[in-house]
Amino acid sequence: MSAISDAPALPPDLATRPLRASDSAEVFEVIAAQERHDIGTVEIEEEDLIAEWQRPSYDIEASTVAVLEQADGRERIVAYAELMGHDRYDAAVHPDVRGRGIGTWLAAWARDLARSRGASVVGMPVPEGSPGDRLLEGLGYRVRWTSWVLRLPAGQTIEERPLPEGYALRVATEDDREQVWHVLEDAFLEWSEREKQSLDDFAAEVWLRPGFEPWQLQVAAGPNGAIAGAVFSTMAEGNGAKETYVARIAVHKDHRNRGLAQSLLVAAFESGREHGAVSSCLSTDSRTGALTLYEKVGMVTDSVWVNRAVDL
Repeated sequence: MSAISDAPALPPDLATRPLRASDSAEVFEVIAAQERHDIGTVEIEEEDLIAEWQRPSYDIEASTVAVLEQADGRERIVAYAELMGHDRYDAAVHPDVRGRGIGTWLAAWARDLARSRGASVVGMPVPEGSPGDRLLEGLGYRVRWTSWVLRLPAGQTIEERPLPEGYALRVATEDDREQVWHVLEDAFLEWSEREKQSLDDFAAEVWLRPGFEPWQLQVAAGPNGAIAGAVFSTMAEGNGAKETYVARIAVHKDHRNRGLAQSLLVAAFESGREHGAVSSCLSTDSRTGALTLYEKVGMVTDSVWVNRAVDL
């Protein structure tokens, strides 16, 4: 694959620089404009960016690029990209500046940076059939896996399942947090090919995320008091109304097939409604095998995403 020097040059009226933490609001607006244009809803929140950028292991200056243009006497960010980990990047181009080679340049930037860090493959999620999907397909990127954003239809709830004897649902305490980290991370690593996230990085994205409230992290405790499962949800307001988004949910392998995941999901969505949410959603992908579980409890697919990747 080509390096940046072999990619089409950016138009001369555009400049680049690394992102700064203070750019979160402007980058959010670029991503939101792209999502609104491509799928009709906004799935990103500014708090998502802040949480990811504040991870102790993340070097924002070394891992990001902003594309800027002059407008009304000031520079504004019109596109960006960031290498999120060893083999995954995110990028967005404002719909107003599409067709100028920016997306192609950003893809080359991401390939070059990932290659320099020893990656053998790199990819990013894009809405299926979107301009970004078509661009990456044209550049030779293959589909690694498929993801779905699912929502509960308006007015619908998930049927409650009684907890097995000896189990209890409750809001996580500070003393639970290290166990929650292990349960969620270990479960995700059963199908995700990456290193285990450090406790400090995990904390930055969960209980140190801007706006975090204790009710957003709930656990299922087992008969011996150990954490058997956990769910972390956020409150989104990107589409004009509050919505509960389940960001992470998992059950320890020793406690599965007992209905704990459904009980945790019910608890998260009910808590969200108690705090003003009028809808509920989550996302899952083809590596987890969980799509049928969510469909069985009444959730329906709202948008489909593909993770497109290329060998380096």
